[in-house]
Amino acid sequence: MKNPWVIFGALVALLFVGAFYIASTAGDRNNEGVEVISHIKGNPDAAVVLEEYSDFQCPACSAMFPVLADIMAEYGDQISFEYKHFPIERIHPYALQAAVAAEAAGQQGKFYEFHDLLFENQTTWSQSPTPNVFFMQYAEELGLDMDLFKRHTNASVLRDRVRAQQAEGVDRGVTGTPTLFLNGER
Repeated sequence: MKNPWVIFGALVALLFVGAFYIASTAGDRNNEGVEVISHIKGNPDAAVVLEEYSDFQCPACSAMFPVLADIMAEYGDQISFEYKHFPIERIHPYALQAAVAAEAAGQQGKFYEFHDLLFENQTTWSQSPTPNVFFMQYAEELGLDMDLFKRHTNASVLRDRVRAQQAEGVDRGVTGTPTLFLNGER
């Protein structure tokens, strides 16, 4: 008779191998078709380049949102504006999730539309224990492919993109949000 502990150990090992395989293929599927995109609006060839490091859950960033919208409405043809992520998770626990959701919307060409909804509704989703419910609602409002959006909100490539922009901001001296750079000068 075989030792039952050997059989039990073999089954446990097989389950772990299967779980790791499934997890790795699910991660690959979430990253399928993902492109790293810079979010520039206005005139991409403009001599004036404005970059904003921002956090979707930051109240000061939300207050800056209409100011930048007014600037872009008046001078958008003369400015190249780029949004960059700088989630401050120690005080904004949903900022990273919001940034990745915006990136997922950006994969379908709706980054700035999603960006606007996040800032316009910040007090609602940021105070909810389940902000993803709101992110899904915003994606539906924008007419996004929901299966693709859900997959991309779990894409490691997009999460890495947000982290890379945050690290770039730290390297440039960003310590809080919003932080603006005009032609490379803080």
